[in-house]
Amino acid sequence: MPRRTKVIRKQASPDPKYGSLVVAKFINRVMYDGKKATAEGIVYDALDTVKEKSNAEPMEILEQALKNATPLLQVKSRRVGGATYQVPIEVPHDRGMSLAMRWLMDFARARGGKSMAEKLASEIIDASQGQGATVKKRQDTHKMAEANKAFAHYRW
Repeated sequence: MPRRTKVIRKQASPDPKYGSLVVAKFINRVMYDGKKATAEGIVYDALDTVKEKSNAEPMEILEQALKNATPLLQVKSRRVGGATYQVPIEVPHDRGMSLAMRWLMDFARARGGKSMAEKLASEIIDASQGQGATVKKRQDTHKMAEANKAFAHYRW
């Protein structure tokens, strides 16, 4: 990141099926080796599976899953006088969404067995219900920030 100038963020275009920026960013998160068509297929199949399993609007389920997985606090290492402290800081909205998408993908990939679309659908459904590894990761992050609350005065 540049020290002096502002970073100019490129605006992503919405995805063709749902017209959503969130889904477009999620497709880009799923993508490997520039294979966007494959990533689109995986995400769209996962959202269709979510619709079949939950009998609800898949966009609402995805947004609820991301909301449940988005961290509000995280810890950052600060070196003060020879000691390193884990200082809790608030997470900006963009970074929180990025972390939630990353965690959803990582834990979906870590699930066993089935196709990637089915694993992703299961992880999205679990996260929307407040369960699963993604939500546990968020809770662990919050617990760590709460445990290090005493070092909050080192924040700058």
